[in-house]
Amino acid sequence: MTIATLAFWKATAERAIKTGAQFVLVSWGIGDGIMNAWTIEPIEVGGMFLGGIAVSVLTSLASAGTGNGPSLTNSETLS
Repeated sequence: MTIATLAFWKATAERAIKTGAQFVLVSWGIGDGIMNAWTIEPIEVGGMFLGGIAVSVLTSLASAGTGNGPSLTNSETLS
């Protein structure tokens, strides 16, 4: 599949947003009080979110040549 399709970018965007949110949630829960969700700076949260998005988009692009979509395992079919 080519990355020049709307279906590919929709699937990639969905994965990226989910991964960004997961990065933030995991970062808050790491360790014994390393990060307190009430005292963390918004810029740090944004950085974690954008870092997760970047990782997700890069893995989707790396997986694009393996089949039909941003999945490495070809477990989904995009129309």
